[in-house]
Amino acid sequence: MINFKTLVLYGFFGIVLTSCAILNTTYNITKGAVNATYDAAKVVTAVGIGTLKRSYKIGTFTFDVISAPLEWPMTSDFESIDGLSPKEAVRQGRVKNSPYVVKGKHYLPMSVAKAATYQEVGTASWYGNETLRQKDGHMTANGEAFDPGKPTAAHKLLPLPIHVKVTNLANNRSMILRVNDRGPFSGNRIIDLSAGAAKKLGFYNQGTARVKVETVEI
Repeated sequence: MINFKTLVLYGFFGIVLTSCAILNTTYNITKGAVNATYDAAKVVTAVGIGTLKRSYKIGTFTFDVISAPLEWPMTSDFESIDGLSPKEAVRQGRVKNSPYVVKGKHYLPMSVAKAATYQEVGTASWYGNETLRQKDGHMTANGEAFDPGKPTAAHKLLPLPIHVKVTNLANNRSMILRVNDRGPFSGNRIIDLSAGAAKKLGFYNQGTARVKVETVEI
């Protein structure tokens, strides 16, 4: 199994690449109804001073992993991650399944082994458009630049990053998403999708949907 922790690019803030590196590989995805092999192209390049971008494709979905500048605000009000300040935890790469605190509540993410068999049915919501009206970009819980138009999601307890298949049970639409953030922290929702993902799954206007979420091994 490919370890996508390397895609997060912890510790590379301040490095500027002068050229692109292109790697071709194949990802095998297996879990539940997902059983296919997709060719993938990974591209690493510099998008600005101290900011690196890595892209890869799974089927028709393109994932852009961009390291966020440390001065950017985070999408959630973290008090600590792994006992450290949120930005220091990101800088040290100590986020994957570390305990964290948001608004006084402690969360203990599941192990990587437990996440491999995770599946759940519940309510999904979407988030992200509000960040477009705020100054600068925003950083996800694991240090990536947040883009509400990309196929990403937030989960309270899954290791970061990880990939999930989300199916809208009302219309049977499904897609693979990269979980790179924490949330949702209100109500009984089990996952927060980016605005772009909610549009593709057909519940952007309703705001919420009943979904099935299952991790996929890549």
